[in-house]
Amino acid sequence: KQILVLGLDGAGKTSILHSLATNHVKRSVAPTEGFNAICINTEECKMEFLEIGGSESLRSYWKMYLPKVLLLVYVVDSADHARLPMAKQLLHQLIQNNSTLPVVVLANKQDLEGAYCITDIHDALALSDIGDERKMFLIGTHVAEDGSEISSSMKDAKELIGTLVLDTQ
Repeated sequence: KQILVLGLDGAGKTSILHSLATNHVKRSVAPTEGFNAICINTEECKMEFLEIGGSESLRSYWKMYLPKVLLLVYVVDSADHARLPMAKQLLHQLIQNNSTLPVVVLANKQDLEGAYCITDIHDALALSDIGDERKMFLIGTHVAEDGSEISSSMKDAKELIGTLVLDTQ
């Protein structure tokens, strides 16, 4: 019951996973070189998250894992305007051959100055082109200060992912 977590390097995938797993914030600085797996147990289900690093050298592995997963969580840096077109292109390439895979897009770093709002992210990633048949969600998130509790948007994201996992089993 794997959930694949993808996105460009620096989008905040590892920090988000840590926050979801512990309900506390730890801003990780080191980029993921390779893979990072985390299990999260809720009362309803056990979720296994597989994060694959977002550096260019690792993106070729992304597609190999897609057929085996229940759900794709795609993380974008809302403040990295220059790389949103690349994030869009990679997302569209990833899911073009899988019309039913549910996708949760996390528009991360909403707390940063200059971060695009949800509607701008929706447009920048051309999410309306992805099709009507798939379950698709877009949530604005941010990982707050170290040690603090996770934000309500992160709690919403965790709840949504749990619900989707239960629905697809």
